[in-house]
Amino acid sequence: MTYRTSLTALALALVLAGLVTQPSAAGATSPPSVQWKSCPAYSDEVIKSLGVAEERVPDFRTLMKRLECGTVSVPLNHRDPGGRKIDIAVTRLTATDKAHRLGATAVLPGGPGNSGYLDPILRSALRNEEMAKLNERYDIIGFDPRGVGYSAKVACPIEPGGPQEPGTLTKEAARKIYDAQVAAGQKCGRSDPAFLGQLTTTNVAKDLDLVRTALGEPSLNLLGFSWGTYLGMVYRSLFPEHTGRAFLDSVAPPWTRLDEHLEGAAAAAERDFGRMAAWLARRDETYGLGTTARQVREEVVKLVSAYDKSPKTYTDLQRPIDGAAVADLARRNSTEWARAGKALAELRTATGTTAPPTVKEMFGAPMGAPVPGAPEMLNMTMNMAVACNEDSSRLRFDPAWRDYQQLVKRHPATGRGWGLAVMCSGWPLPVQQATLKRGSGSLVLAGHLYEFMSVYDWTLQTRRAIGGTVYTVADDVHVSTTRIPECAADVVRYFETGRIDRGCAGSPIPS
Repeated sequence: MTYRTSLTALALALVLAGLVTQPSAAGATSPPSVQWKSCPAYSDEVIKSLGVAEERVPDFRTLMKRLECGTVSVPLNHRDPGGRKIDIAVTRLTATDKAHRLGATAVLPGGPGNSGYLDPILRSALRNEEMAKLNERYDIIGFDPRGVGYSAKVACPIEPGGPQEPGTLTKEAARKIYDAQVAAGQKCGRSDPAFLGQLTTTNVAKDLDLVRTALGEPSLNLLGFSWGTYLGMVYRSLFPEHTGRAFLDSVAPPWTRLDEHLEGAAAAAERDFGRMAAWLARRDETYGLGTTARQVREEVVKLVSAYDKSPKTYTDLQRPIDGAAVADLARRNSTEWARAGKALAELRTATGTTAPPTVKEMFGAPMGAPVPGAPEMLNMTMNMAVACNEDSSRLRFDPAWRDYQQLVKRHPATGRGWGLAVMCSGWPLPVQQATLKRGSGSLVLAGHLYEFMSVYDWTLQTRRAIGGTVYTVADDVHVSTTRIPECAADVVRYFETGRIDRGCAGSPIPS
């Protein structure tokens, strides 16, 4: 599974069914309960590997002493509530101001395939002072969706993906990638179809509602990120009477076709490069890429072509630098414009056998082995299974190759950074898509005006499909809202009062 294919899957869903009070969904089963147990113990090295700054490690440990950890047993197949059961790992950080407690807020992780087990700490209590205030009046609920982390999961026998030679992607090379992906998908899907076929957003949502029941909560408020926004949409559609306030950041589209997802994301990336090009042009004395946005664009397009024709292999880089690498630099968000611009400038004049310093910094050694004892933060088997179980495109080679050629032609600066839309080609399990419904409950959809991982227009499409209020974040940074104190204050105020304004500035553009 490459970074590019995992991005294509970034916008997919999670949802869960059954409840004792809804026998049509879960049948007449006994009420679920939480089996509480000791939380995992983590070394300082593990804590820092989770993105916690060294000076905040003591704060993390203090919060871990407050965190409650447990499991909830749910049906593997919600249509067969009396059949095989699996465990869902759950955490809770109880409200500090119990006298004024407002309820419980579940954090819905991204992916699909991301862990949410430590999200009450990492995405709320430890994120910044503003987000920490959410825990004053709300219990914060975290969980690992089925297929991830401490919850029941399986692993495909091989890593999906295909061979990718550096340089211009030829039709022959594309066919090899396609064939390899089809073989990988078929081998994965057939390895444990009974489990993999139940990895859907709808089932995650149903699991979540059983977690709600086990916790004794009449309703859940929802704080969703990336794919977690789709999960939130599905949960709200299935269980409107149990959904409180919902804030969804970097909104997924209200559909799950991966070819359309890639097409929309690629167009947005090329548009955002126009902003980057203008920023670089105003700093031509630093980067030397041109004094106008048009000149910068032309220079980058020339670099894409030159490095595709003559890829460079450096002795201190594991990956070659070709047109796809150049395009990847051109689609970085504004927090990385300075470094990406410097890397692009270095590639214009690069000589020698070792990579220029900024190029090495940005394309350095791949992630190493996990720190011993670290929790799983992303499960790629779950990522692929949810994406492919819900993808109705599953393109054959000829349309996938045609679409790729058109994409690169339409988006000359950034298009080479994308691969073929064939992640789910050949997936052997049936398509299962959720049904979204318009609701009247409180819903805020946070769309980022310039980002490509969750395109702003998808936020508007989602509002038309299910309702809600759009909260516009004027940046291009995926799920940045709760990281920016001014925006995070709006999020917390919304959960406390139900009121919110129309947006915030988001991540600042570098000066």
